[in-house]
Amino acid sequence: MKMRRPVRSEMSSRAETRQVTYLAIEGLPGSGATELAVRLARSLSARLVLDRARENPFLEEFLAAPRRAALKAQLFFTLSRYLQQQQIAQHDLFHRMVISDYLFARDRLYASLTLDDRELALYEKMIGVIGTSVPRPDLVVYLPVDATRLEQRLGPRGDTPYPGRGDQYLVALSEAYNYYFFHYEEAPLLIVPSGAGEPARDESLYAALLAELERPHVGVRFLGRNGS
Repeated sequence: MKMRRPVRSEMSSRAETRQVTYLAIEGLPGSGATELAVRLARSLSARLVLDRARENPFLEEFLAAPRRAALKAQLFFTLSRYLQQQQIAQHDLFHRMVISDYLFARDRLYASLTLDDRELALYEKMIGVIGTSVPRPDLVVYLPVDATRLEQRLGPRGDTPYPGRGDQYLVALSEAYNYYFFHYEEAPLLIVPSGAGEPARDESLYAALLAELERPHVGVRFLGRNGS
């Protein structure tokens, strides 16, 4: 899906700019978000916070019987990420910047695809309580990937904690991601178009991203090899 620049409200266009001290990198499993977060953390001497989805004790049960284990798997994912986010909020004397390979708010996308209506209502009540204390990133980098290319990437890499979910699941997840970020206004957003390449592996694109991080951030920007 090719993303166009969203139309933002007057209020969001006046958003305050500030130095990036908390950067969240987001994308579907296989987008390269983790690889990019690791490389940026090394380059910028930043504190690295990685999603530990594979440590979920309900993951195998969820993969074997998604309908039966969806709620407990989702609750574990969300609560473990919530605890990580609370650690991000604490002051770190050794790092001026924190880089994460996920955005906490995206958990709702997965919940909407795996939970039934009653479970989702319960989940939303929990998120309404804990979500207010989650720190907001100064900048979100989004790495969109269409479902076809995503399937090709996941094959050799095995990046996803949801193997074997099928093509329909990947398509639905890709559409949910694109819709969410098309309307995202919680923080400044930098989009790396899917045709631009992988910034963690493309040196010119990576250099453009590093330069972009030094600029003021308001609204939505799109990154290419020569900058936005």
